[in-house]
Amino acid sequence: MSASGLPTPGVPQSVDEVVAALRAHDYLPDLGLATVIFLALRLRRPLLLEGEAGVGKTEVAKVLAAWTGGELIRLQCYEGIDVAQAVYEWDYSKQLLHLRAIETAGQTQDVEIDKIESDLYSERFLVRRPLLRAVQDLGGPPPVLLIDEVDRADDEFEAFLLEILADYSVTVPELGTFRATTPPVVIITSNRTRDVHDALKRRCLYHWVEHPTFEREVQIVRLRVPGVSEHLAAQVAAVTQELRGLGLYKPPGVAETIDWAQALLLLGADDITEAATTATLGTLLKYREDQQRVEAHGVGMILEALRGRIL
Repeated sequence: MSASGLPTPGVPQSVDEVVAALRAHDYLPDLGLATVIFLALRLRRPLLLEGEAGVGKTEVAKVLAAWTGGELIRLQCYEGIDVAQAVYEWDYSKQLLHLRAIETAGQTQDVEIDKIESDLYSERFLVRRPLLRAVQDLGGPPPVLLIDEVDRADDEFEAFLLEILADYSVTVPELGTFRATTPPVVIITSNRTRDVHDALKRRCLYHWVEHPTFEREVQIVRLRVPGVSEHLAAQVAAVTQELRGLGLYKPPGVAETIDWAQALLLLGADDITEAATTATLGTLLKYREDQQRVEAHGVGMILEALRGRIL
């Protein structure tokens, strides 16, 4: 603990300290998630979080950055991502302008070719992408590197990523090797659209992030939507959890639960009704097919099934 009595940023002494720190930044973890975050921070190991979209995986990295004070560096993965987008590239337009400036000044006869080439490949023309930024030692708290949706990237990129995480260094042939003196906090997320390779999993600590329980989702809604009553928060959580059991293409995540609660609050709803649910269904379900399935199932039937328990 710090002298102020608050959890020491980035150096937790217990799981309870992690829970307190995340709660202080409006994130309510379950015990399993808090434990694996504690271990990842103490062991300085990457943390691979898998789970359905919307369960709060990305938010973990944001909260850790807010807590530790480290810069949040986000690498959004996608099919075809390569070194230029992930690690570094050279600013060719600035290099060209530099050459033209030398020519305009008439200095090309006075400057050796090797010197010109050396200048062109100096740090002033280096574009640092997320992985290089994460391993540069710039002082202050280590950054939080979020490698988001790694399952969208190609196998080749995953193998390259494994190389970087082995010793937290990046070699730029023209400049040398950049190496982190203190490893960044690394959070890797996957929606499991494909299996992440075993080699990467062995490098990381692993946790499957579930949708929150009913009780915890009520707490999350009350925390993230100021002004919502406990009664309305319970109704929102109950309906959302019921919808997740309908086999939808994209079940609502926690973010959608919060959006729906905010929408109902703005509309002045004190209770969830069939009309209000139908009118605001777009805050919960982002695919037309899912909306049609719920409408076919019957919004009224869903509310009636829950009425005896919570509504």
